[in-house]
Amino acid sequence: MRLTLGFSPCPNDTFIFDAMVHGRIDTEGLEFEYRLAGVDELNRLAIKSEPDIVKISYHAYAYAAHNYLILDSGSALGYRSGPLLIGKRHLSHDEISKASVAIPGEYTTANLLFSIAWPEARNKKVYLFSDIERALLDEEIDAGLIIHETRFTYARKGLVSLADMGDYWGRLTGLPVPLGAIVIRRSIDGEIAQKVNRVLRRSIGYAYSDSLASYQFVSSNAREMDSDVMNSHIRLYVNEFTMSLGEEGRAAVSKLFAVATERGVIPPMPEVIFLPDR
Repeated sequence: MRLTLGFSPCPNDTFIFDAMVHGRIDTEGLEFEYRLAGVDELNRLAIKSEPDIVKISYHAYAYAAHNYLILDSGSALGYRSGPLLIGKRHLSHDEISKASVAIPGEYTTANLLFSIAWPEARNKKVYLFSDIERALLDEEIDAGLIIHETRFTYARKGLVSLADMGDYWGRLTGLPVPLGAIVIRRSIDGEIAQKVNRVLRRSIGYAYSDSLASYQFVSSNAREMDSDVMNSHIRLYVNEFTMSLGEEGRAAVSKLFAVATERGVIPPMPEVIFLPDR
């Protein structure tokens, strides 16, 4: 069976999907027609229900949940791994509320967390995540939410951290911050969906056991080619929650949606959002 698959060129995604899409592991008869795209594009593709399997922001899932289930494997969650709000100079909480803020996409989890923390901030502008540092340096904006590799490069460019959204979420809930999920169409047969989850977990395990095998795929797609940055990115976003959400991961995801729904940031969620255990 051939399935369509979308994920980003960021190191954590290419690291976990390499073995799966390049036949380095047993795929149990499944084939994957993959496409690489930025997080904002992937979110919009999922909202339109186009790919069979896709990596999306947890924020975007709130608008795609009626068509997709969250796989147990592949998610990006963690402590102290959330988006960063940065600026060219330090700003107070009230100044941030009135500032022009670059976001890396309307449906990114970065924007969701920022909306929970600063509900009064309305002057937002969407930028490609890799352009936010430049926009700050050129003073097009006052502050910007950064994700992916840019959280490792902003300081060397003279920019400063204003808030760590992961720390904010941790203080608010005591739980890891959910960033991105791998989701599969609800219309796909349950046995096939379970097979996809097993194959993905196998691919992650292979990447851990032989990180050099994925190096070419990771480095050829990374926007930041510095190997130290790529490795830091992978270590931050690929962890025990990536292998399996587990009870803590599922609790964090459910809490994120509960808080965001309660504060009117997202619409009500379906009762079932996770691929059932088998």
